[in-house]
Amino acid sequence: MGARPQFIKAATVSREIRNYNESHVKKIEEVIIHTGQHFDASMSDIFFEQLDIPLPDHNLGISSLGHGAMMGRMVEIIEEIIKKEKPDWVLVYGDTNSTLAGALASVKIHVPVAHVEAGLRSHNLAMPEEVNRALTDRVSSVLFCPTRTAELNLRQEGYPFSVPTYKKQRILNTGDVMFDATLFYKEKAHKNYKLDKWGLTEKNYVLCTLHRAENTDNPDRLKSIFTALRIINEEVSVVLPLHPRTRNLVFEQGGKEWIKGLNILEPVSYLEMQRMEMSAYAILTDSGGIQKEAYFHRVPCLTMRDETEWVETIEAGWNQLVGSGFKKITNTFKNIKEPNTVDAKQIYGDGQSALKILDELLKINNL
Repeated sequence: MGARPQFIKAATVSREIRNYNESHVKKIEEVIIHTGQHFDASMSDIFFEQLDIPLPDHNLGISSLGHGAMMGRMVEIIEEIIKKEKPDWVLVYGDTNSTLAGALASVKIHVPVAHVEAGLRSHNLAMPEEVNRALTDRVSSVLFCPTRTAELNLRQEGYPFSVPTYKKQRILNTGDVMFDATLFYKEKAHKNYKLDKWGLTEKNYVLCTLHRAENTDNPDRLKSIFTALRIINEEVSVVLPLHPRTRNLVFEQGGKEWIKGLNILEPVSYLEMQRMEMSAYAILTDSGGIQKEAYFHRVPCLTMRDETEWVETIEAGWNQLVGSGFKKITNTFKNIKEPNTVDAKQIYGDGQSALKILDELLKINNL
């Protein structure tokens, strides 16, 4: 793993491994490889501390490279680690470059891969994440799907296939490990962080996150989004924890005028983000994970993308796609409201996804 959403997902599985080891004579050994894809301490190190994840056994420090260079370096080093550690399984999470690198390094030397969060599709191959997730699915031996939709995506594409490391792929809808995490950590987040830390009050602010390349690397889209944020900020305060890369691009292209009046924060930890999410009036984001977390916390969400892999949040009425046009964003925001609710457990599992993942891997290994 190497990016903050993966740390959150991995924390749920690590906790179940510890629980298992406490009650069994034969222990599971978890070896964590941190690629370093997110290198900023506020976006990486603090996650291990807050989420009680074991410190990485291997920290590769690979960051700030182009896709090809990053992928090549990761595959090369991960392969050597796998040869040394000789694992029964390599577990990869989500859809980052670290995900695909781990999968490729493993399957090339015939070590089976289990993909947590398999089957997601935005159907936009211009997104690096879409390429990563689809290729990872194809070479994985076990595909752990977070939703029924993800499982259907795979079956419609012809899965399961035969793979070199396994007779035939196994597809399981385990539910979403991020729902596990939200259920487990939300009380801790509420207890440990008060809104006045950021000068906020209950339901009196809009929380925004912005990092996806399709927005940040397109000057027209980026300018339009910040135009919308400034308009919304005239009615209700917009709080924006700003990703370092996004911050640099904003100042390169628009300077201080683009963020004038907005409540700009440094990147926040997972627990801090959960605290701000649960009390927001609304959330504006281009993050996949935060779309779901908005739904888990029952906060209306506007997604500043043209498509989403988390279609269930749209169907439930808690999420709306608004793209990057400032008129669409602001007009939709004016009419935002809470819909008739659908229980998250019906869509994203029962909060026991990580346990189901671990149980399946143990069963395959006859443990």
